[in-house]
Amino acid sequence: MALMNITDTGLTIEFSGRERIWTLCGSLTVPLTAVRRVTVVDNPLRAAHGVRKGLHACGIAKVGTWGLVTGPRQLVAAYRGRPGLRVELDRAAAGGDFDELVLSLDDARRSARLIEQRMGSHR
Repeated sequence: MALMNITDTGLTIEFSGRERIWTLCGSLTVPLTAVRRVTVVDNPLRAAHGVRKGLHACGIAKVGTWGLVTGPRQLVAAYRGRPGLRVELDRAAAGGDFDELVLSLDDARRSARLIEQRMGSHR
């Protein structure tokens, strides 16, 4: 499962070995200035939509890129029974690859609060 490190300037997501295969990256760093909204989701599997390039084990896991044809373009690492975050981004400010991150995180609520606090200090 992916790990998220939250600093005063950004979010860094570190993907596990298997996730790296499907996300095509080992890590991703997004500046806090690119984060538009953070939402805790009880079932992040439902948050990933559209045409995909990645792993879809029905009802168990989604890992990769979703929304390839009609957006939003989402980077996803979501698992059954794990809470998660939906992080909406300013695509250009985030580097131009994704509109959203959909991630399963054990500490999703705490992470959301911390991101919102850090975002507040940048406004």
